[in-house]
Formats: sequence, structure tokens, C-alpha cells
Amino acid sequence: MAVRVNGRAAETLPVADRGLAYGDGIFRTVELLHGVPRLWRWHWQRFMADCATLALPLPDEALLLDELARAAEGLPRAVAKLTLTRGAGARGYAMPLDATPTLVVAASPWAGYPAELATDGVNARWCALRLARQPRLAGAKHLNRLENVLARSEWSDPAIREGLLLDSEGWVVEGTMMNVVLVSGGRVLTPLLDGCGVSGALRAWLADWLPTQGLALEEARLRPEDVLGADEVWLVNSLAGVWPVAALGGQRWQDFPLARRAQVALASI
Repeated sequence: MAVRVNGRAAETLPVADRGLAYGDGIFRTVELLHGVPRLWRWHWQRFMADCATLALPLPDEALLLDELARAAEGLPRAVAKLTLTRGAGARGYAMPLDATPTLVVAASPWAGYPAELATDGVNARWCALRLARQPRLAGAKHLNRLENVLARSEWSDPAIREGLLLDSEGWVVEGTMMNVVLVSGGRVLTPLLDGCGVSGALRAWLADWLPTQGLALEEARLRPEDVLGADEVWLVNSLAGVWPVAALGGQRWQDFPLARRAQVALASI
């Protein structure tokens, strides 16, 4: 794995970095082909939005692209984690006025997920953990991911690829690492992320692609019964693409016509 910290090859951070101390920062996970990030337009949109949410200084886009290319140098296909923290600061929660942000880019070879996950669909489960609602952070991919860590630790069966999460009020929010999309009665729905959850880059891409198909990605409050009664259920993120759900909570699906169209369109990018 190649790691760059603030423009230099390095593998250490100051112990006073606020990303380590408080989770005070954001991140994106990006696939690169010969150093060029896929879906960058939508990653960059979300990165800008997340910086605004946390009042983090926004790095120059050209700098980020250069750092990604340098970290993935020599790798035909790579996965990179792009992390921005508020930087080192004195003890205490108050945001330092003079902090210099820390930019970390780490890239590794990436072979992709097994193709059958997209073609055959995946098995999913409901998680017991409930996500806390915090509207101020809703949508942001911030560094505080303990809820996801605890939820993912609920199962070890490799046949189950993802767990779906509800919030404290019982609304469907997301998977532990993926956004949720439903096709139901000719409509395409995704959970409204106004209380918690991460708004992913592929979710943003779908919002732009679906109108080319005469459809729209509608944000809605969804209950588990809405998921189980849907014509298609998808799990999506920028690395996996579109995974149809084949089994969840005793319900099974076999046909995924719109998912197939989305997969073909995504592969052409």
C-alpha cells in the first residue's frame, strides 16, 4: 500500500491530529484505473458537500487528483482512500482557528468484487443496531464510523454480503457500507437521509442517470415492509457498483431488469 500524507510519502500522523482524537474529518473511497479516478465528478460533489458540513477548508481539486495519481502510480487498477482531517490541534473540542488540515491518500491494488455478486444478486440481513439521528451530520461521510463497525460485527457468515440498518425511529437508512435503492411500482426510491446515513457517490450518479431513462431517484421515508415488498432491491456504492438483493428476511428476488440497465450504463463510464 502506498501512503501519502500532505504531499509526501509517509505512514505516520501527529498524535494530536483531530482526525485521530475526535474523528474530525471526512473520507472518500475511490477506484482508479491507471491513476484516473472513476466517478470523480460525483465523488468531488460529495467531498465538497462534506467539507461544507464540517466547516473544513476545501483542498484544490487539482491537488487531490494529483495526489491520487501519485499514490496509485504503477497500479493498473487501484482503490484509494482519501482522508481529510482538520489537522493537529491543542487539547479540547473547540475548533482551532489556525489548524492546518491533514490530507492522507492511501492506495492499494484492487481486483474488484466477484462478478457473480452483480449478476446473481446478494444475500443481505437486517442489523440489530439502530443508527442515531443527527441531522447536522446527515449525509456526510465523516470519520466517526463506530456504528458501522458494530453493525458489521453482527455476522460472520461470508454468504451474507451486507446488513441493512434502521434508525432509532425504525426508518430504513442504508447498509453498513452501501446505499439502498428500491424499484417499486414503476418508481425508484432511496431512503431520505435527513437524520443520519451517508450519501454516496454512486447514489449521486444514479440521481443523474435515471432521468435519462425517464425515471427519477425519489428520496422517501421507507419502512422494512417497503423494502420487502419492492420489485427490486439494490445495494450500491462506487466500488461494488449495483448489487441486486436476491434474499433478505425470508423474501427472495430473481429478476432485476432495471438493475441490469444501470450496470450496463455504469460499465460504460
